[in-house]
Order: sequence, then C-alpha cells, then structure tokens
Amino acid sequence: MATETPKTTTPAVPGTGRVDRTAPRTEESSSATGGTTVIADGVVAKVAGIAAREIPGVHALGGGGARALGAIRNAINATDLGQGVKVEVGETQAAVDLTIVVEYPTPVHQVASQVRDAVAGAITRLVGLEVVEVNVTVDDVHIPGDEDEEHEESRVS
Repeated sequence: MATETPKTTTPAVPGTGRVDRTAPRTEESSSATGGTTVIADGVVAKVAGIAAREIPGVHALGGGGARALGAIRNAINATDLGQGVKVEVGETQAAVDLTIVVEYPTPVHQVASQVRDAVAGAITRLVGLEVVEVNVTVDDVHIPGDEDEEHEESRVS
C-alpha cells in the first residue's frame, strides 16, 4: 500500500519571496459562473501608490531618478501612479515596498506609519489580498520653496 505525502501550505521561505504562493484560493463568489480572476502586479502597485499619495505629508513617491523620470512623464500627461512602488503578489497575499519623500516639518515616523496603514487597507479592501508587509523608505525631505530656487526668473529679457 502506497502512502501519500500530505500537502501543506507553508509561508514563503526567506530568500524565495515574501508572500505565500502555495495557498489555495478561498474566494467567495456571488456568481454562479466559475472562473478565475488574475490581478496584475501593476494594479496592486497603482492601488498602493494612490493610497500613499493621499496621506498628508507625502510630497512624492520614488527616489531621485524615479522622480526625474516622473516629472518628464507628467509633462507629457503620462503619470505613473505606481512610481516608487514595488510589489510582490502571490495568490492570496501581497508585500509592498514604497519609497517616499516627506514634506518638512511633518513628523517622518507618523507619515510612514499612516502610509503603511493606508496602503495595507487599500490593497485589502480594493484587491482582496492579505498584505503581509509594507516597507516604507523615506528617501528625502521636501522643504517648501526649494522649487522656487530652481525656477528663478531670468534677469534679462
């Protein structure tokens, strides 16, 4: 008589990913029609980016290079709402890494905490995934008036 090895669901092993990709889907459907729903990583990144931008004290998302490219995209009306956001999406879980710029003099730790809560809540509510972690990197502090110095009017006409 052959014995079967029982199948178990285990969390991802460090180094192989942060989300559990082996968990069975436990979707409740109000529709009688079967099928699956696949949500692209970019959708989760956009939801996270929008939620983070809504927090008071968040000036921008992304590091210096990403913000420079973002400025070019904004100039041609092609804003990337997922800028500064990296996601790892499994079948039932998601992990998010965000890079933000905080407005001075907003308390950095409060902004980071609010961003973490808002992003996790938005992904759970809108996408239906369990958020296992939201890592926030504060890349810079924006001081109001900094742009004014860069865009000084010319002294000659």
